[in-house]
Amino acid sequence: MLTLTSPIETYAHRIPASVKMAAFVALTVLLFATPQPWLLAPPVAALILSCGPEFALQSLKNLRPLIPLILILALWHLWLRDPQGITLITRMIIGVAAANFVTMTSKLTEMTRTIETLARPLRPIIAPKTLALAIGLTIRFIPTMLMRAEQITESWRARSPKSPGWRIFLPTTLAALDDATHTAEALRARGGLG
Repeated sequence: MLTLTSPIETYAHRIPASVKMAAFVALTVLLFATPQPWLLAPPVAALILSCGPEFALQSLKNLRPLIPLILILALWHLWLRDPQGITLITRMIIGVAAANFVTMTSKLTEMTRTIETLARPLRPIIAPKTLALAIGLTIRFIPTMLMRAEQITESWRARSPKSPGWRIFLPTTLAALDDATHTAEALRARGGLG
């Protein structure tokens, strides 16, 4: 499996994951509390750019999967003649860019440790270690799934002049289920979470 952590070493890698995650939560609250979320775009952009141009370019590339969703939301709100669509899309882009910054500059082990600590009050409902592992695996699988979708798209293009579009949805879903099955078997073979 791949990881979202950036190999480009920056000052942000030395900041504890717990601090970055707390700042992200505060930003998310601000993002939805303010009626003008675009005011938060310059500080988030400055934060990403402060890590250097190579890091900023990689961060921008990580936003590519949002393009289809942005187009669908934009068309939907245009059709409804709802100007709030711009606000919604702005919030989404800023939030995802900030989340990318946290995952690109934090080790997965640090993030899962933080989640496990924060989840201790939920112990009567769910084991904190299980929740931390589930969130950690979700984060870990994002780049794997993106890579798998790209491979399936390339395979389609090699066999057909038509654009794959929605046709890659089923094979990508089946690939995700297959990967999840293999991961579950590997966890079971290693004794689960015990």
